[in-house]
Amino acid sequence: MSLSVCDSGHLLPVDEAIAHLLSQAPAAPAVHYVALSHALGRVLAAEVRSPMNLPAWDNSAMDGYALRAADLPAGGGYLPVAGRIAAGDDAAAPLPVGQVVRIFTGAPLPPGADTVVPQERCQVDGQRVWLPAVTLGEHVRKEGEEVHRGERLLAAGKRLRAQEIGLLAGAGVTRLEVYQPLRVGLLSSGDELREPGEPLAPGQIYNSNRHCLGAILRGWGVEVVDYGVMPDALAASCEALRRAAAECDLLLTSGGVSVGEEDHLKHAIAEVGSLDLWRLAIQPGKPLAFGEVAGTPWVGLPGNPSAALITALVVLRPFVRKAQGLCDLMPQAVWVAADFSWLNANKRRQYLRARLAANASGQLSVALHPQQSSAMLSAACWADGLALVERGQVLSLGEPVPFLAFAELLQ
Repeated sequence: MSLSVCDSGHLLPVDEAIAHLLSQAPAAPAVHYVALSHALGRVLAAEVRSPMNLPAWDNSAMDGYALRAADLPAGGGYLPVAGRIAAGDDAAAPLPVGQVVRIFTGAPLPPGADTVVPQERCQVDGQRVWLPAVTLGEHVRKEGEEVHRGERLLAAGKRLRAQEIGLLAGAGVTRLEVYQPLRVGLLSSGDELREPGEPLAPGQIYNSNRHCLGAILRGWGVEVVDYGVMPDALAASCEALRRAAAECDLLLTSGGVSVGEEDHLKHAIAEVGSLDLWRLAIQPGKPLAFGEVAGTPWVGLPGNPSAALITALVVLRPFVRKAQGLCDLMPQAVWVAADFSWLNANKRRQYLRARLAANASGQLSVALHPQQSSAMLSAACWADGLALVERGQVLSLGEPVPFLAFAELLQ
């Protein structure tokens, strides 16, 4: 239907490309309910408020002795032991005046008790115990200290990790309103592509992008529908795209989006939908395409493996997160001293494969892999993140640079 090419003399800033993609992100998927046991990795579609106080009652943070602080002399002293309370016991009986109870971690405080002394600070003498001077409220977890009944536990748009699952379980939550997983159709284009294990004829290569991008998407909690390699024929490519568009929320391809490149993908997209071809001010990478196929959004990444990887992590990730219903879209960079110099300013923002290391003083610095090719993935395997050098910027050794950790970009 339509094809638009970004002015070949203009490089679109990365942040502008991301902003445009976010403005075109589809609505989040449909909502359904799941049991807490099946909620790991899902995105909350509605906030969750606590049905109870956490903790539900005052309880001991230590193994020791519970007392009323006012009953102990200022310098410490002996008090008789009135009983024993373990986790799970009923502590309805009030603490007798001038006495203590043996108590264990998590056990409820009896009425009247307001302080706990750890056992290692006490000395037992028959039916009494010597306690040192105390501060009122020590080692007591107060009712509602973590969250009060009716207070928000988690906001909508939060992806549930193990710690959120634990928090919800502790509040007695059993079912959650979450978004359906985003369905992304992954397509490859090019007669030169072969699968690992197949023999290679001259000019053929193994399809690393299919496996790398599929792994990235699955790590993001996406349901991947892999359509394999599209035939290098216009009619067959159009049919494959129409089928994928009917079955998925988003389509993703790699390669075949450079301006002037001989490839059926661009023509097929234009035949069944629309696309814009952009030249981004990013390195590695530069060609990026965005459009739709029969109403389904489509993103076309560059074909070089390292460029496809980094463009996916930097540009595609916020778009996918918004389409999943997530609220935190952009990664958080940390600033670290550069263990390198960058003396030649570039027209494109550099995303350099880099690794953090600590010096003898424990201070972190970021070092670069010597190979920064857009076609090679070995540098990304060595690295644990990306060091950013802005357009037109030069750096001296030791200057701070922003660093994006793969640990965040890949989730």
